[in-house]
Order: sequence, then structure tokens, then C-alpha cells
Amino acid sequence: MKLKTILLILSLMLPAFLFAQKGSLHQKLNTQYEQYQEKSITNRRFKHGDIIPLIKNLSVQKGFETKILGKSYEGREIYQVKIGSGNKKILLWSQMHGDEPTATMAIADIFNFLSAKDDGFDDFRERLLSESTLYFIPLLNPDGAEQYQRRNAQDIDLNRDALRAQTPEGKILKDVVKELKPDFGFNLHDQSRYYSAGNTPNPATMSFLAPAFNYEKDINRVREKSMQLIIQMNKILQAYIPDHVAKYSDDFEPRAFGDNIQKWGTSTILIEAGGLRGDREKQEIRKLHFLVLLEAFESIISESYAQNPLHLYEQIPNNERKMKEFILKNAILDQDGRSFKTDIAFKVREIQDVTARHFYDLAYIDDLGDLSIYYGYEEFDADTYIVRPGKTYTKVFRSSKQIYTLDLIKALREGYTDFIVQKLEDESDRLRLPVRIHLEGEAFNNKVYLGNNPSLIVYRKGIPQKAIVNGRLISLEQNARD
Repeated sequence: MKLKTILLILSLMLPAFLFAQKGSLHQKLNTQYEQYQEKSITNRRFKHGDIIPLIKNLSVQKGFETKILGKSYEGREIYQVKIGSGNKKILLWSQMHGDEPTATMAIADIFNFLSAKDDGFDDFRERLLSESTLYFIPLLNPDGAEQYQRRNAQDIDLNRDALRAQTPEGKILKDVVKELKPDFGFNLHDQSRYYSAGNTPNPATMSFLAPAFNYEKDINRVREKSMQLIIQMNKILQAYIPDHVAKYSDDFEPRAFGDNIQKWGTSTILIEAGGLRGDREKQEIRKLHFLVLLEAFESIISESYAQNPLHLYEQIPNNERKMKEFILKNAILDQDGRSFKTDIAFKVREIQDVTARHFYDLAYIDDLGDLSIYYGYEEFDADTYIVRPGKTYTKVFRSSKQIYTLDLIKALREGYTDFIVQKLEDESDRLRLPVRIHLEGEAFNNKVYLGNNPSLIVYRKGIPQKAIVNGRLISLEQNARD
């Protein structure tokens, strides 16, 4: 066989070979993920004090360099972690918004992966760290994280501070980008769990954006690379969460960091962690971040992303606000002596304690009427049922502890959804049980209207079948587990 023919065959086989290699990387990482997962972080509401020991531990490990970039408005250290010696510079910053921590958890897992050896990935790590230099800012807004709030301690949104740099945290990020001039930048966020991937019942578990750098939304080579890398990451995610990936609108925001960093010459990728059924604490989404970021690093050093045609970026569905927490569909509502048919959609707010480490959900009616274009994490079709407001138990109890001793399913079957106590042992007792608990003297009602959190009983032929308490559906059928 002639040399020219052999070279032609090899050139045709190379893309398939690279794809197979990429597939094998994320599959192996998925299989071995648990050994890299940072076990000290198990939920979203960790603090600066939980992250600092992990970073300080890296400072004594071979290959890692850590340094304090500066301090937050309230004086908490903001760290940078560097590893690698290659020419391709990759910068990742996470938790610019204090209540958006999923990528920070994944970064902690990536640190463990980069620290490992003799696990089958030594060749990949060696190539990654010789061909690229990775820079991480794991927690840009520690003051916001402390209160589990979006903004910093000045109540300024850091992601609208790229131009003025009037926050210490924003100035730190801007200075880092200007000094490093990274080739790629990963802007890591969380988004509402109520986004969907297009007009579908699928939550947008992960959403991307290659930000525009001007109002015209022009595409230069810098932005084109962002789009091509997003295409590559979407391919990987489709293997794990098919049809749960979306993209943001690329309307130019002149104050935002992503748009400006793209403008300053760094190919910037916005990643937003959304919702996934059964994963309220985002531990599965954390793993997906781990997999897709390491795959992105591999694609950057191999430049395999450059093969992706841009039309595939446009094929990613848009983020849509189509999700609700719970939708009661086709309900015949019997209220105030009148009946009418309506859908009822609930969402929830997280009510946190003073430590901002623990929370309970408080439901509220988000919408009423014809909601046929929306989807719920949970739905119930109440056609042929009658829905009535729940009743308040006549006895006032001394404390919420006493409510725990009652047969609450029996009470719900009798139509009682709300109980009054003189004392709450724990604020979360209000919503922890399958009934509502209220302090004596508090005003409440179970009428159905926007913003309220009514307790409802769903009847069929006069027999209670379901209860809706704090936006949750509870089965009352006699064969249901008591």
C-alpha cells in the first residue's frame, strides 16, 4: 500500500479515533468519580471556612500553587489555585453569586482528581498539565456564600460590575483577567430550577452561553471557539441527561463579566447549573460538571472542538421558563360557595435559618388558570375530582411536639390540614410534617389566590383522595401507606 494511501486512511480514521478516546475519558471518569468526590462537602450551603482548608491542603501538594488575590468586602480571603505549565491558559471562576455553588463543589472534586495518581489517568493528567495551565478562583463571593445570597456584602451584583469594578471582588476578577489574558474562561453559575430545555417538560439541568461582545452579536474567532467548545460539552452531556441542556439568550449585557471578558479576547463559556428531578442538592449535577469540565480541558489541548460546525450551537434549545414545582391540572375548585375549573401551579422558596446552612421549603401559588403550556416537577390531573380548602383542627396544642404523636393521615382524610400550637420547638416544624402548623394568633387562610400557600383536599365522589400541603401531593387513599 502506498504511503499516500495510508496517510489518507489515517486522516479519515483520526476524527473517529479522537471521538472514541473522548468517549472513553468521560465514561471512565464517571465510573471512578466517587474516589475524587470531596467528601467534606455534601450539600450546597457550605461556607468560606469549609473551602479554605481544602485550598490550604493543596499548597503542600506537588504541582499546585495557591495565593491570596485579595479580600472580600467583609475581609475574607479570595484564593487562586494554579496548576500546570503549558501555553494554553484556562481560567475558571465560581460562585460569583454566593447562592450558586454547584461548580465550586465540582472544582473541589477536580482538585482531588488532579492530585491523584496510579488511577489510570496519569497520561491524561501529564498531557493536560504540560500543555495547559489551569487557574481556578473557587469562591469569588465568600460574603455572599456566608449568607447564601446572590449579591456581595455591599448588595451589589458582581456580574454587573465588570466596567466600574466598584466591588473588591469584581476588581480582583478584572485584574486577574487583564494580567493572565487567558485563552479560555469558564464563568460558572447556577440558575433557577424552573428553567426548561426549550418548550419541553425537561428541566434545563445545564445551560450554556457563548456571550456576545457587542450589541450586534458579531462572531469573531474568539467567540466562535466558545461556541465550538460548548457544542463539544453538549455532546458529552447528552449521554447522561439527554434533552436537558439549553442555552441562554445572547443579548449583549455591557456591564457583565462574561460579555466583557469575551470582548477582552478570552473565549468565554457561561455554564449554569439548573434543576434535575431527584437531585435537589445538585450532587448529580456536581458530577456532570466534573465530567464536562475535564472533557472541555481535553478538547482544548487537543483542539478537537475546532471540528464542530457552528450550526450545532444554534440547535441547542433555548432556556424557557416553563417549569413549576407542582401543577394541579383541571381542578374543579369549590370555594366560597362557587365552583370553577382551573389549573393551580406552585413554586417554592427556600427559607433558611440564621446560619444559612439549613432551610425548609415554603410553597406559594405562582399561577392560576389555563397552564397547559407549563410543566411540573410533579403533576396531578384532577379531572373528575373536586378540590376544597382544608380545615383547621379545632383544638389548640401546647407545642408542635404534640402534633408528631397524631395520626396525621387520618386527620387529612377527615379534611384537617392545619393545626394551631402555642409553641414551636423548631421553625421548620411548620412545614416538615404532612400538615401545616401555625402559632396561635397568626393569620392564615386556605383560599386559592396568587402568592398564598393554601392547604387543599382533593375529593372524588365525596371521599378524600389526595391532600396538597405546602405544594406537595399526599396520597390519602386507603391502600396508601400510613
